[in-house]
Amino acid sequence: MQELLDLPFMNAPQKHNREAWDDRARRRLAHTETAGDAQFADPWTFIDDCGWLGRNVAGKKVLCLAAGGGWHGPLFASVGARVTVVDISPEMLARDHELAAERGLELRMVEASIDHLSGLADAEFDVVIQPVSTCYVPDINCVYREVARVTVSGGLYISQHKQPTNLQSAAMPSSSGYPIQESYYRSGPLPPEPVNALHRENGTLEYVHRWDDLLGGICRAGFVVEDVAEPRHGDPHAKPGSFRHRSWFVPPYITFKARRTAQAVQPKTLWTPRE
Repeated sequence: MQELLDLPFMNAPQKHNREAWDDRARRRLAHTETAGDAQFADPWTFIDDCGWLGRNVAGKKVLCLAAGGGWHGPLFASVGARVTVVDISPEMLARDHELAAERGLELRMVEASIDHLSGLADAEFDVVIQPVSTCYVPDINCVYREVARVTVSGGLYISQHKQPTNLQSAAMPSSSGYPIQESYYRSGPLPPEPVNALHRENGTLEYVHRWDDLLGGICRAGFVVEDVAEPRHGDPHAKPGSFRHRSWFVPPYITFKARRTAQAVQPKTLWTPRE
């Protein structure tokens, strides 16, 4: 079943990134790969590598947010979850539709932006799984508020994000390493990446989010962070300029395990640097 949430006000970043991901999916570029026999033979290795779900989501309502492409949704459905997949790209959702039909899996697919989930009910989901995607929206706090609204009290929110330094640093090394070339306090989308680097998705609009919003925002929205993981992708012996060589010096991602509290946390008065 596929739904389209009404986006009458679709803004420029939403429209741009929808078209960019449609194009990436049609061209089968990085991060548009579908799960295959190896993944379905051992799904937990690919959907719960941190062990935070206890390898048990049977009967639970799981929201795979910004997770179209035929990976998270079908794999969670294969272990008994009641899955809703949300993605802004119709082409990415088509991958889920095809794979679900092929594997005999039941999925609810919703075409929507991660910062506008008005078609999803309050406290609808026990678990929210979000792969890297908050970098595509200007205001991450809008995403957190929407996720908090649709998550049950005590529910889990597991999300992965691009670290600020990852988006600030040059794609290729200089004689002294990978220099910081973008301001931590910049506004607006990053300039296009001139080289085909795996830490960026060429054609998309991406935004640097500060730790005040990445980590503080999730707490203020009504979650308590229970654990944090930094996936290890670095290899000091890899070719300079490759994703793995760069990741040895520049941490690419951060993953949060957060639990929904009964109510949003009221921010205390604390000075933080603002633009």
